[in-house]
Amino acid sequence: MVTTTVKQTLQRATPESQGITSAAILGWVEALESQVHEFQSFMLLRHGKVVAEGWWKPYGRDIPHMLFSLSKSFTSTAVGMAIAEGRLSLDDSVLSFFPDEKPAQVNEHLAAMRVRHLLSMSTGHDVDTMPFLTSRADGLWTKAFFEVPVIHAPGTHFLYNTGASYMLSAIVQKTTGEKLIDYLQPRLFEPLGIEGAAWEISPQGFNMGGFGLNIKTEDIATFGQLYLQKGMWQGRPLISEAWVEEATKFQIANSNNGPDWAQGYGFQFWRSQHNAYRGDGAFGQYCVVMPDQDAVLAITSGVADMQQPLDLVWSMLFPAMGAQSLPEDAATQDKLTKKLSSLALLPVGGKSGSAQAAKVSGKTFTLDENEFQIETLGFNFSDSNWTVTIKTAGKDATTIPCGYGDWKAGQTTVFNRPWETEPMPLMSSGAWTFDDTFTLIARLYHTPFYQTYHFQFLGDMLTVQTRVNVSFIPPKVVTLTGKAE
Repeated sequence: MVTTTVKQTLQRATPESQGITSAAILGWVEALESQVHEFQSFMLLRHGKVVAEGWWKPYGRDIPHMLFSLSKSFTSTAVGMAIAEGRLSLDDSVLSFFPDEKPAQVNEHLAAMRVRHLLSMSTGHDVDTMPFLTSRADGLWTKAFFEVPVIHAPGTHFLYNTGASYMLSAIVQKTTGEKLIDYLQPRLFEPLGIEGAAWEISPQGFNMGGFGLNIKTEDIATFGQLYLQKGMWQGRPLISEAWVEEATKFQIANSNNGPDWAQGYGFQFWRSQHNAYRGDGAFGQYCVVMPDQDAVLAITSGVADMQQPLDLVWSMLFPAMGAQSLPEDAATQDKLTKKLSSLALLPVGGKSGSAQAAKVSGKTFTLDENEFQIETLGFNFSDSNWTVTIKTAGKDATTIPCGYGDWKAGQTTVFNRPWETEPMPLMSSGAWTFDDTFTLIARLYHTPFYQTYHFQFLGDMLTVQTRVNVSFIPPKVVTLTGKAE
């Protein structure tokens, strides 16, 4: 195992001592690298102990990661805790928590919507309400939720609805007087040893609920282990066993978008093949709980096909977990340890110099109007310090350092969403991939995303081709053009 000074909550053990071969894990990791490509971290637990873990450089064990919809499972947990404390019930009317935002016209379906329908994604809507919430100019997202027509009787129609998760966050705050993250801090995060959790907040002052939570890989694994233990942690219940059962069992049939998206939905948890269940988030953030194998798998990644990693779990890891401990296999354990300690996403491959470098170093190029609102690009290719400086409309210029043959730390506001003001940390690498082309990869290493830029210099002209690795719309190559000032 890789040693570290970072706080570890979970115990470590060899794979064989917990009934799984090191060879099976090694084969799975090699398959990930050859078939999936953009894994960023994983942690595998068996019988409550970590048997394998790895981070692909420049990602690291101490770095929080954006969970996207895996956040929903934490929101569900807060609701379960609030119910156990008598603050609300599954059958409370959703409208009852928001008397000042009740629409003038309330149809029978909206009137019948209960907390359980928010949890099971069966609110009766025909569309995800979240875009209606985020586009509301006055920031009253809960009011926007009630204005989206409720077409079906609640409980009869599954529709993945992130706005429903936001409403759960709002309900927790209204009934407890605390933001979701503050409510969970003493009840969940502190007992599990989760430090530094952060959760995005809406203009209305509620945590996002359906997304926006940032925690580390071990935190995800610990959360999964808590659920595997039916809510018990170090001899005391953090979550009621009854809630764990309700939240993770089949509540409603869901659509067939792949084998693991056709097993039914619980309360902000997905049912999976092999009697497993999971929280998951966009682009491959997973907390997979496998009760039949007494195992948990936490994953962060940046993948477009979210079924592919799960297929490899079911075909390679799941069947390799036996009922009994196995003889130690020191030779294969050593191979696995070396593999896990050397995991890396390769920096840009290419040359360290080009005849073009001296010609363009120090120059600034003004770009034609473009969808990214990039106004200028500046380049520095001095021997000791390669940088690309990007100026976008309405923002200060930010300079991205480029490591050669390695990743170099920096920060930028270039990729910020409209409501984000703080610079985002990144790791970047660059090289001359052709005599006239410098390639830069900028990894926002707290997220699944990285951006690739190919800068082609032709005299005073610059052509930029850029693409993000994954996106909620199909990623495309965008071409920008500019001229030296």
